[in-house]
Amino acid sequence: METLQTLIKQGENQQLDFKFRIDDSKKIARTLCAFANTDGGILLIGVKDNGKISGIDPTEELHMIEAAAEMYCSPPLSFQSRVWQEGMKLVLEIKIEKTATRPIMALDEEKRWRAYVRRADHSLLANKILLNVWKLDKKEISRPEKIDNQETALLGIIGSEEKTTLSQIYRKSSLSKKDVDRLLSLFIYWNLVNMQISETETIYQLIP
Repeated sequence: METLQTLIKQGENQQLDFKFRIDDSKKIARTLCAFANTDGGILLIGVKDNGKISGIDPTEELHMIEAAAEMYCSPPLSFQSRVWQEGMKLVLEIKIEKTATRPIMALDEEKRWRAYVRRADHSLLANKILLNVWKLDKKEISRPEKIDNQETALLGIIGSEEKTTLSQIYRKSSLSKKDVDRLLSLFIYWNLVNMQISETETIYQLIP
């Protein structure tokens, strides 16, 4: 049986995040959005980054989450909630399911709608290539039986290094950036290329 302690012992990861408390509904909307756009996840409010339970007023925190999900996520997100009690302290659990239609967008400080994804224990901004891949998900474009010369050349560039960045691909390719973006998105959608997004860089690799 899953308990609060078994959850906390997992540590923060791609599907689990700890928050001491919620001070800004707009900021926490990014985490909710990132969970929905990736594999879903659980937010534990009233738990410090080191896993120590601090406790919160669940009513107040739930109000902040509701505002985040309804006002600062587009389309609005649904979620499940429960309250854990550990001694005299209360922890609010918020569970977000993976969305069937990505992306879910969150409103940033400059009032722009942005998409986020979850990688390890971080919520990161989705780049333009990933946004293109999500668009392809909706179109369901089938992989062709043959790859043309342009596509073969671009795959060769990606495979020429163990780890290749988008800027490196732009420099080495004779194609326009727009065409590189389009083909690279297709390669990822067709499972020919893997994209790894991290805090410091995004790299592309051929899938063996």
